[in-house]
Amino acid sequence: MNSGIILPGLVAVIAPFLSLAQELPSSRGQVATTWDEAYSRMAPYKDDQTVTIGDGTLEGKIICGYQGWFHAEGDGSGRGWVHYGGGEFKPGSCTVDYWPDMTEMDPDECYPTEFRYKDGSVASVFSSYNAKTVNRHFKWMAEYGIDGAFLQRFGSDVRTPQGFDRCNAILDNVRNAANQHKRTWAVMYDLSGLKAGEVESVVRADWKCLVDSMAVTKDPAYQRHAGKPLVIVWGIGFNDKRQYTLAECRKLVEFLKNDPVYGGNSLMLGVPYGWCTQTQDSVAGPDMDAIIRQADVISPWSVGRYSNIETFRQRLNATVRPDIRWCRQNHVSYMPVIFPGFRWDNLRKYNNLPPTNHISRDKGAFFAAQGDELIEARVKMIYIAMFDEIDEGTAIFKCTNNPPEGESSFGTLEGLPSDHYLKLAGAIGKKLKETNK
Repeated sequence: MNSGIILPGLVAVIAPFLSLAQELPSSRGQVATTWDEAYSRMAPYKDDQTVTIGDGTLEGKIICGYQGWFHAEGDGSGRGWVHYGGGEFKPGSCTVDYWPDMTEMDPDECYPTEFRYKDGSVASVFSSYNAKTVNRHFKWMAEYGIDGAFLQRFGSDVRTPQGFDRCNAILDNVRNAANQHKRTWAVMYDLSGLKAGEVESVVRADWKCLVDSMAVTKDPAYQRHAGKPLVIVWGIGFNDKRQYTLAECRKLVEFLKNDPVYGGNSLMLGVPYGWCTQTQDSVAGPDMDAIIRQADVISPWSVGRYSNIETFRQRLNATVRPDIRWCRQNHVSYMPVIFPGFRWDNLRKYNNLPPTNHISRDKGAFFAAQGDELIEARVKMIYIAMFDEIDEGTAIFKCTNNPPEGESSFGTLEGLPSDHYLKLAGAIGKKLKETNK
């Protein structure tokens, strides 16, 4: 890779992806325009089912990252083609590198585009704003043995009442689907794009709202670890000149751990690959060390750190095994990240950047090797990047081998069935559980 690391929040930072499209409201109604209106829509999960889902730990679980950031013209969000394109989404102007398999979607889940398949038929896409589609995604997780998902919640998206309301709509979709299909879920805050001071003014304030108004930590499906609600904070300690500071991050960590009202959580930190030695992509210093030592779970970001099975094995021996030893010695859980491959052509073209090197999926061999060899290294939990990430090419959900044709080119699953990576994820999860019995 040109930069040596691929950041999951970079897409949100480098392109606004906003649309002025006017469209009918969703079943939720028009997007809130004031904070009071947005707050009024927040409510705890309610259902006859009150039995806690899961066993109160991440151990033995395989969890997917769930971006939930795809919007389409006509989905009721008023955003247009977010994370599909910018002001327009058409051949030669798009930001996704894989095309979702839409064959199982009902008509009310399909949003038509200007793209066309080889036979001339209209190519449609999905929207994360559509509760029916999110429910379908969690149904797939249940069918293939994936334990749950971490919902990405970008601090940069909840600065306004409109953004806050849209994020809450997707959170509603996720928690309802997780409960229905007996999967777990948890909030993963991504700090990417935040300015100095916003870790407290935005993220801390947002967590208070989620606890006070939506009672997320009391949700039967909310993931727990060591018996406590799990909160994930991604983006601490990267040396890529982020505007927010380690001092801010340390205050957030202490708040989530120790606050008498909003604390008492298990804390997972998404950190640089070089976190343990404070080298490579990591900042160094006592503040970083102090934050790391408050973590209950450490999850280093590995996407882009190796590009084939051979380089993965080199990293496993040189970096991952020492990481695991440190975590065991310091009584911290370790959750490595695995990914199926990487492709970032259309998004970079959209932003007038040269194409990046692909990380080949190698028909699933690359993905399977990561899972199998990490389990042999005695890891107790695994995080998959990502379930639905088609604009960075890491999606494991159902994608098509027959994408639209034209000015934009798309990756395929190399002729494999569209559910191949869901099956692989389930097989890795099964092996993980058997090893951790």
